[in-house]
Amino acid sequence: MNYFTRLEKILWCSSAALIIVSFCVFDRENYLTLIASLIGVTSLIFSAKGNPFGQFLMIIFSLLYGIISFSFAYYGEMITYLGMTMPMAVFALISWLKNPYNGNKSEVKVNRIGKKEVLCMWVFTGIVTLIFYWILELFHTANILPSTISVTTSFLAVYLTFRRSPCFAVAYAANDMVLILLWSLASMEDIKYVSVVVCFAAFFVNDLYGYISWKRMEKRQKLRQ
Repeated sequence: MNYFTRLEKILWCSSAALIIVSFCVFDRENYLTLIASLIGVTSLIFSAKGNPFGQFLMIIFSLLYGIISFSFAYYGEMITYLGMTMPMAVFALISWLKNPYNGNKSEVKVNRIGKKEVLCMWVFTGIVTLIFYWILELFHTANILPSTISVTTSFLAVYLTFRRSPCFAVAYAANDMVLILLWSLASMEDIKYVSVVVCFAAFFVNDLYGYISWKRMEKRQKLRQ
């Protein structure tokens, strides 16, 4: 019980409560969405602590979210999460387990990436975005522009997570904003998807906290070197 701070407990409890209430109000049927949302928000609070268990939960969330995306013909989201986010979460889990901070397996060692790697990252991001745009167009994906931007932000997020950079949380927050837009458009056609919008709004707040937490963790680890 002492592992999480008071703020982290409040953040998780309020996020979970908001997700459950929105599900009860707008959905009441798709329990898979509820389960995925709760698993997702739990993964974020563990990831904010640099705990590899957060990446394990992200693997499960990616699988469930891919199924949910398929239900609304968001093939871009389905392909992105099942074909990119989930496999990269596996690699990130391995990377985090192999790089514990001072032997503490519940906290990963924070890493900083150089300018050359940042440049290469953006080049790869551009290539991945173009490839996925072609794939999404081929599948006649709904709302293709925000779906493509979601691919871009998702790739940045999973890459930075794998490389143990604090900026992964910023990339995920950017992805959350795109997904809020994407599912808001879906909710105009079917109100049950409002619960998914609320889910990603909760994710957005948690990802912002994750970045703050990782910067503190980075500073603390530097001081103890």
